[in-house]
Amino acid sequence: MSPGDLAPLWLTLRLAALVTAILMLLGTPLAWWLAHTRSRLAPVVEALTALPLVLPPTVLGFYLLLAFNPSAPLGQFWLSVTGNTLTFSFGGLVIASLLYSLPFTVQPLQAAFTTLGRAPMEAAASLSASPLDAFLTVAAPLCLRGYLTAAVLTFAHTLGEFGVVLMVGGNIPGETRVISIAIYEEVETLDYGAAHLLSGILLALSFAILLALYWLNGRHRKRARR
Repeated sequence: MSPGDLAPLWLTLRLAALVTAILMLLGTPLAWWLAHTRSRLAPVVEALTALPLVLPPTVLGFYLLLAFNPSAPLGQFWLSVTGNTLTFSFGGLVIASLLYSLPFTVQPLQAAFTTLGRAPMEAAASLSASPLDAFLTVAAPLCLRGYLTAAVLTFAHTLGEFGVVLMVGGNIPGETRVISIAIYEEVETLDYGAAHLLSGILLALSFAILLALYWLNGRHRKRARR
C-alpha cells in the first residue's frame, strides 16, 4: 500500500486531534457549569449535550447538511467569511465532529467536577486566588484523570465516525475521505486486502488508545490508595 493509500488515516488523525483540542477548551466551561449550576435549564442543556449518544449519526448528519448548505444562514455566513462551503469540506467535518463527540468530552469532565465539589475552590478563594487562578492551579490538576478520560474518549470516538462525516463531507480524497469511509469504499469495490489493512490499523490504534487510558487510570488508583 502506497503512502497515498494511507492518506485517509492521516486525515482522520488530524481531524481527531483538532476536534479533541477544541472540545477540551469548549467543553470545560460547559461541564463546569453543568456540575455546579442550579438552573432549571440544566436538564435541557444536559439532554441536548447527550443527544448524539442516542441519535442515529445519519439523522444528525442530515440536519447538519441542511444547516451547512450555502442557502442556509449558517452556510451562507461561512461562505461569505471564508469563501468556502461547509458542506463537503474539512471545516464542515470539524464542526460536525465537534457536535457528534461533544458528550464524550463533557460527561467525563462533568463527573470529575461534580466529584471534586466546591471545597477546594472555596479554600483557594479564601487565600485570595481569583476564580480562574483557582481553577487552573487547583481544580484542573485535581481533575486530571477526568481530562485524560475525556481526551482519550473524544479522540477515539472521532476516529471511528462514519455516518455524520459521510453525510456532511462525502468522499473527497485528501479533503473529507477519512479512514472509516475509505474502508467502506474498499469493501464496495471488493478490495478486501486494503479493507483488512485499514481496518487492522484502526483496530490496533483504537485498542492502544484505550489500553493506555485504562493503564494510566489503574496507576492513578494505586497511587490514590497509598
